[in-house]
Amino acid sequence: MDESITQITEKNAVVRDWSLKIQREKGDSLVEGCVANLPEHTTVNVRKNNLEDLVRVWNQWDSDTRGIFTERYGDIAHLITIRVDEQLIQAMVRFWDPAYQCFTFNQEDMTPTIEEYAALLRIDNVQFGKIYVKEPKPLTFRKKLVRLTDMTDAWAEKQIKKKNEAVCIPWSSLRESILSHPDILKRVNLFALAIYGLVIFPRVLGHIEVAVFDFFERLKQGVNPVPTILAETFRSLSTCRRVGNG
Repeated sequence: MDESITQITEKNAVVRDWSLKIQREKGDSLVEGCVANLPEHTTVNVRKNNLEDLVRVWNQWDSDTRGIFTERYGDIAHLITIRVDEQLIQAMVRFWDPAYQCFTFNQEDMTPTIEEYAALLRIDNVQFGKIYVKEPKPLTFRKKLVRLTDMTDAWAEKQIKKKNEAVCIPWSSLRESILSHPDILKRVNLFALAIYGLVIFPRVLGHIEVAVFDFFERLKQGVNPVPTILAETFRSLSTCRRVGNG
């Protein structure tokens, strides 16, 4: 495991050095006349879901259950304990250039990479050449809920809500299943779903959006989630700049 991460890091360093060399030799990669427009200041309201329930569940699990989770979903569980630094987020948005899709610090450009995210999340049981693409005819949200939770159609229909134009379900609807479902794999899967919905792809506080269910269904087929998570980082940073008017 350590060896594979080291190889990824070394590869990423080579790519970074090559990119810096090309930028210095050939100049900007954007069309002529495009000018970077970094704001003088930013105001970002950092909101996040309350993750105390997830932390409590993780702490209650024994080493065998945690091992099953890590084997299936990598190191994403450590994300629930990370404290969000609001000043750091403001600084990141301040130096994010949506046109270049990178951070600009004086004369240097930096951007997160797939290799870095792969090393951070350490998700091994995926096909790295197979990324997530939404199914053309996915199952209905209700059917996904029934399959993931083993609950009834009537229960699933009752949980589905619409918040801020997003179709979703409350986190509280899944909490009890994670705590008490007789199938350990079901508990593990639902816990991973909660992390993806509340931490990695949050849209409505306290809820998990239908789009996350679509994504999660494909994870079980071994697709690589890293490019999608990286794309969400780019989208979120650019959205912060646009909504905050700099």
